[in-house]
Amino acid sequence: MKEIFPGVFSINNRLATENPFSGYKPFDGELLKKGKKEFRMWNPTRSKAGAAIKKGIKEFPIKKDSKILYLGAAHGYTPSFLSNIIGKKGVIYAVEFSERCFNELLILCLKYKNIVPILADARKPELYYWIEKVDVVYVDIAQPDETEIAVRNCKEFLKPNSYLMMAIKSRSIDVTKSPKEIYKNEIKKLKNSGFKIIDWKTLDPLEKAHAFIVAKL
Repeated sequence: MKEIFPGVFSINNRLATENPFSGYKPFDGELLKKGKKEFRMWNPTRSKAGAAIKKGIKEFPIKKDSKILYLGAAHGYTPSFLSNIIGKKGVIYAVEFSERCFNELLILCLKYKNIVPILADARKPELYYWIEKVDVVYVDIAQPDETEIAVRNCKEFLKPNSYLMMAIKSRSIDVTKSPKEIYKNEIKKLKNSGFKIIDWKTLDPLEKAHAFIVAKL
């Protein structure tokens, strides 16, 4: 067993986080005992963050006690693993627009008390103006203006010298252009908005036509 990033482990070449709730396995996940500790196996084909780690992203700025604004939390698969990493003193402000997904997220939040569910449109950060400044803005929304939404939320909520983590689904931005061209365009937008690109990876074949960017503002 090897710790790749704080709270993120490789066990037999598979990703895992320590499970704070013994025996609890949401999303029908697999649990593995190692001594007195129990780990949840993290499927990188269901999580862009997991896929980015498997593809060798060089920096993963989420750690113990991190405060995160998560745009596009869906039913909470990736947030549940990030919740394990940040621990009880960390917090994830989980924004989701779909009521169906949000209802599933609510059930998860009964267990994961450090995830705060917010039913809102990420295009309108004024709807969740009350949240604190965060260490990471994590964005996974399949919208053509995803980068603009990410920048707007970072300018509103991100602490100085802190991180944006963004999953880009190329087909949601422009189906007429190649994924490579789209990734370059979105990275250029971030640079023009004052971000420094720390690293980025394409996620194929784990997530088809996706890329993952870690940037700093």
